[in-house]
Amino acid sequence: MEAKILESENAQLLSEVLEGLSKEQKQLPSKLFYDERGSQLFDDICELDEYYPTRTEIKIMSDNIEEIVSQIGEESLLVELGSGSSTKIRLLIEHLESLAAYVPVDISAEHLHKAADCLKSDYPQLNIFPLAADYTEDFSLPEIPKQYSSIDAFYPGSTIGNFTPEEAKTFLKRIANTCGKGSGLLIGVDLIKDKSILHAAYNDKKNVTAEFNLNMLKHINDLFDADFDRNKFKHHAFFNERHCRIEMHLISTENQIVHIEEHEFKFEKDETILTEYSYKYSLQSFAELVEGIYDVEKVWVDDNKLFSVQFLRAV
Repeated sequence: MEAKILESENAQLLSEVLEGLSKEQKQLPSKLFYDERGSQLFDDICELDEYYPTRTEIKIMSDNIEEIVSQIGEESLLVELGSGSSTKIRLLIEHLESLAAYVPVDISAEHLHKAADCLKSDYPQLNIFPLAADYTEDFSLPEIPKQYSSIDAFYPGSTIGNFTPEEAKTFLKRIANTCGKGSGLLIGVDLIKDKSILHAAYNDKKNVTAEFNLNMLKHINDLFDADFDRNKFKHHAFFNERHCRIEMHLISTENQIVHIEEHEFKFEKDETILTEYSYKYSLQSFAELVEGIYDVEKVWVDDNKLFSVQFLRAV
């Protein structure tokens, strides 16, 4: 059964790749960042001096942890979307004394199970049910043998910004429907700020973000019969002021042809592939985005107003 599901997911992913590369502005789905190597690289990005979101979010959570856990019901089923290395969840686990169970959801199955095993070793009393799935598409929560009183989702980082506003609404509706009316959502939301801070965060001096971006091409080669030469592309990230978003691209450094199975794609020198958006919000614009899907119950912001952690309730 798992093999059939994986085959179906790969077929869907290949369809998205082919469709994206056929557009006038070529693009690739950002979920392709997260093979095992990509997941490791993202963990490395989170440790960089320039990359403020992770340390800022952790500080916000640490400074306000008692208030945050008070929003989550007792005997809650806690669902983390895009759990990665499951670092931030430890703050919640250690302060939620009556947590019924924890469901980490991530597209990278190998990375997911390694992180879950590590958590199980550190918290042997915690019921953990890892779910390898693309949470940006429809998915079902696993059967939980232990009773729980409520469902609360955790979506840390600035990942909501990787969707366009319309896509974000669709995604939030899906999560609200999956978890149910009255369910909670603890979410990280990156805020509008000086563009020099943003530029540095996505163009780090160690070029880890560049490696993360280029690794997507190797992932496509590994998944499908493709022949991307990553040495013929370079990383480019910039702030698009009109749309209030960071854009990450891969630039073709020469005229070239790339094959994916029987399909052929031509690239002109300096032509780009869009690999990621990262929208930035004000508190007001994010509240307007979620209106009718979630109520914003509580917001925590750092002293420099770089980032916010928000608790939402599905209406």
